[in-house]
Amino acid sequence: MDTTHTQTKEATTKEAMDNKPGVASSNSDSKNIDPSKWGITEHVATLKASIIREMLKYSRMPGIISFAGGLPAPEMFPLEDLKASCDSIIDKYGANSMQYSLSMGIAPLREAIAERSNKRGIISSADNILITSGAQQALEMIARAFIDPGDVIITEYPTYVGAIQAFNYHRAKYEFVPLDDDGMRVDLLEEKIKQSHPKLIYVVSTYQNPSGKTMSLERRHKLVEIATRYNIPIVDDDPYSELRFNGEPITSLKALGGDIVITLGTFSKLLAPGLRIGWINGPKEVMPLFERVKQVSDLHANTFAQYMIYDYLDRGLLEGHIDDIRADYSAKRDLMIKAIEEHFPSSITITHPEGGLFLWCELPEGSDAHKLLEYAVEEKVTYVIGQAFHPDGGGKNTFRLNFSNANHETIVEGIKRLGRMFAKRLPS
Repeated sequence: MDTTHTQTKEATTKEAMDNKPGVASSNSDSKNIDPSKWGITEHVATLKASIIREMLKYSRMPGIISFAGGLPAPEMFPLEDLKASCDSIIDKYGANSMQYSLSMGIAPLREAIAERSNKRGIISSADNILITSGAQQALEMIARAFIDPGDVIITEYPTYVGAIQAFNYHRAKYEFVPLDDDGMRVDLLEEKIKQSHPKLIYVVSTYQNPSGKTMSLERRHKLVEIATRYNIPIVDDDPYSELRFNGEPITSLKALGGDIVITLGTFSKLLAPGLRIGWINGPKEVMPLFERVKQVSDLHANTFAQYMIYDYLDRGLLEGHIDDIRADYSAKRDLMIKAIEEHFPSSITITHPEGGLFLWCELPEGSDAHKLLEYAVEEKVTYVIGQAFHPDGGGKNTFRLNFSNANHETIVEGIKRLGRMFAKRLPS
């Protein structure tokens, strides 16, 4: 046997493997591989995880009662009707229901959303609607379209943490307008505009997240008037307005302001969040821009989920389902407020929202809801710290409670646990 030839061949093969891209040699120095030193952009490297996503980890602890996430009640998901829609669209649309589709979204669903919008006084056609992968993607698309690093956004104070994440990623700066019981203090807005020259005004005008407060009709008119005068778009994040428990519905900002308002909607709170179907309702002139941004992001939203929701709407099931949700969540809100009045120290104040998913709570000045959360977890109950909803790190004495996800028994028990903890830890 020619061992010299064999050894030479092995050496040649080894050299080739050493030099082949993507193939690790046995002699390669793995110590040189350090992903922590790869060139990740600064704005990604410094991006903070969503406090709400992080808080959901606690929900997996045995015995924990979570008031943290903005989760709808799973028992309210219309599973049988959605299952029927799945069968129906496969029979009706076949492979098209699972094929690539338009970046704007499938036409029947866009038309159905526009029709529902028109019934609420929002003049719309399918050309105004773009389907997104949940309202969170809509926020990120808004940020991509409008924000260059250092651009200013005017927000309510506090404001939705998911919007803060989307805007922070694009390195926005903020001007804040405080809330009172009638929503954003619009009387302070014009001076903020003159000082900061913002790219847009972001609000959650109805059952605001996190506060549960609703902007009054008078202030809506004033906000639209100011924004129109300065030609600054209003982005109205509107996932909750159809979840009204009592009181009269207030005309939406989009119905009042027309093209100065871009409205974001979602089926996450009306049907099921796992479907990840939301939408943007904006002026026809800017929709092609959003379409291009959508193409960069993910080409289009889930085709099958779009057809499923369209079929559900087409069978006329949504309105009755919303009535059922309202009744369920209204009873839970009332029960949570009653339990708080019985078990929380009187020094803690709460909002009394007419709809939505949340109560907003304020501890005595100087208290730290973040530190107290450690003791709450020891009692096997959680909430979301209010600091997460303040882009400047304020609101240390605030926290948010979700009433939609827990059942009646756990609402009462969870509030009792929090009440015991607060009684021990807050100054008397």
